[in-house]
Amino acid sequence: MRIRRILAAVTAAAALAGLGLTGAATAIAASATAQGAPSYVTPSECRQGGGTPAINEAGNYCKGGTKDGEKID
Repeated sequence: MRIRRILAAVTAAAALAGLGLTGAATAIAASATAQGAPSYVTPSECRQGGGTPAINEAGNYCKGGTKDGEKID
């Protein structure tokens, strides 16, 4: 009887640990996806966000505002 309780406790602990690892892996995968995709905005979106499109400069980025540093398409 005592062995069954210990076995049940070990099984429950392993199941909870597995759920924790699954949640961590999901969070890491979601963060990698969000960071890996480049962001493009139009010149008008850059202006609407309070920035200035730097189209003639190397890289064509939005300077300032809420879209700061995003590439202009």
